[in-house]
Amino acid sequence: MTVHGERENIPSIAKGEAPKALKRFTDVYNKSYSKLDPALAGQVQTGPLLDISAADLKAQHADKPDGNPDYPPLKLGDARYVIPKQVGWPKFFVANTESNRDDNRWLLVFTRDGANEPWKAAYLSILSQDEVPDFQIDKDGWAKSVPAEGATPKLASRPDELSAEYTEYLMTGKGEVFADGQATSGLRTSRKKFLRTPKFWTEYIDTAAEGARYAPVGLRLSDGGALVFFTSHHRQKQTMAKGYRPNPTPQIKALMTGEAKKSVTLTRVSESAVRVPAKDAADPKVVFLNRLEGVTAAKGE
Repeated sequence: MTVHGERENIPSIAKGEAPKALKRFTDVYNKSYSKLDPALAGQVQTGPLLDISAADLKAQHADKPDGNPDYPPLKLGDARYVIPKQVGWPKFFVANTESNRDDNRWLLVFTRDGANEPWKAAYLSILSQDEVPDFQIDKDGWAKSVPAEGATPKLASRPDELSAEYTEYLMTGKGEVFADGQATSGLRTSRKKFLRTPKFWTEYIDTAAEGARYAPVGLRLSDGGALVFFTSHHRQKQTMAKGYRPNPTPQIKALMTGEAKKSVTLTRVSESAVRVPAKDAADPKVVFLNRLEGVTAAKGE
């Protein structure tokens, strides 16, 4: 009997296949950082994670054109797979692992667009042991996904609106969706320090991520809320005062177009993991658990 993943509500991946996807990711990830080759990263990464990794590899390759043979391999162990049942494509699952980099848990979101496509990691979030939430798991061991688009009546916020709401908040400070924290009120406070200084002034432009490449993914939690991963885009233009000239780092220079005579504009991509409360929760505010950001482009003027 043939099971059609585009029509049937089935697990996104067989439990025996998930470790193979994680191993393939780790093997190719280590090879890409040993050779400093963005093309290799594209074999096992996609979306915001690939944007950040490819730019990082490009910058490092400019400094080490022969690669980095001394790169310490990433090792991921104690993998716990959170696999939802889903209808249609794309499908996703989460690998919750330990790493040899720190004492935290690394949560990798793997996605693919069809049965003949390879699994690729789209999101990475690094959480402390205590921050990893309890997922809603059925009697057969399967998780429950949250729709990426459309209203989700049982949640305090819509996953597909988080990127727009977050970037609007960063730009204006308006909105009551997000709880105070380093990625919200803390980020706005730190930005204010650089709006105008004796040497330079800074402009910030934050925009929502759009398109299937940056689609949010979510998993229902045991308390009725959800863990949602989403992407956002950020630009920062730093213009020097008279008598000063920009002095970008070698990593920024490797990503730069134009010549930095007066200003430098940095383009960043961030990927975030947030806890969205249930609709009837006492506190409906979205809490950031992790936010990873990387420079993906630079422009000198």
